[in-house]
Amino acid sequence: MAELEGKVAVITGGASGIGESTVRLFVAEGAAVVIADMQRERGMALAEELGEKALFQQVEVRQEAEVKAAVDLAVETWGRLDCMFNNAGFGGVLGPIEDVPVDEFDMTMDVLVRGVFLGMKHAVPVMKQQQSGSIINTGSIAGVTAGRGPIIYSTAKAAVVHLSKVSAMELGEHSIRVNALCPGYIATPLSANTVGRPDELIEKVHHTYAVRQPIPRTGLPDDIAQMALFLASDRSSFVTGQALVVDGGAATGVMWSDQKEFYKTYHPIKVYNPDAG
Repeated sequence: MAELEGKVAVITGGASGIGESTVRLFVAEGAAVVIADMQRERGMALAEELGEKALFQQVEVRQEAEVKAAVDLAVETWGRLDCMFNNAGFGGVLGPIEDVPVDEFDMTMDVLVRGVFLGMKHAVPVMKQQQSGSIINTGSIAGVTAGRGPIIYSTAKAAVVHLSKVSAMELGEHSIRVNALCPGYIATPLSANTVGRPDELIEKVHHTYAVRQPIPRTGLPDDIAQMALFLASDRSSFVTGQALVVDGGAATGVMWSDQKEFYKTYHPIKVYNPDAG
């Protein structure tokens, strides 16, 4: 039996990258999915390809009415909502903090934090009525460790992680689970700066990417989709309030090969000899 048979999901940012991979996997595993995204042409093409188990709803996650419309579409079509994957995002404003324009700060926080809040706000009443549900919020390793991304992006992702944790404490009594899924460096149109351009460019951009992490490869959207599948499924029924990092070990610490080089260069290791005096 498919893992998500009979379940219904809304996935924001579902037309490309991590979202698209998750949509495809969820449908393959039996779920019905609303693809919520700004990219109308791409989203509609994906829904048409996947058939009756997928619908497209154009959504800009800063707009409450549009987020609500995606949730309403799922409930009106399939009668329930089992998973809300608040995945839409972008890199946000760049630059040193003293140069960040306030309006661009606001826009970044609106997309990355307000968008997650709105998805949760409109999913929760449906899930409370069911007394079940899984909410997955896309965080980032930039939200759990410093120096992994632009300063405002990192701050927003940290807010998403904590919003997930405190919401899990509130919603657990209703059998609603809330977790943050924190990717590392993943080969997507966003990370490759190829949004709106052919997908083939992603492979070209990442072909020479040097990975300094224990698992020495660039992450793929399917790596994150597989964890989203786990969190949406009944296999994770006892998992809530967690920031689940999927990053090839990048945020865990300094690789041993780098540590050895450091000590070799700056701190030659001396074995303690009690007879040395």
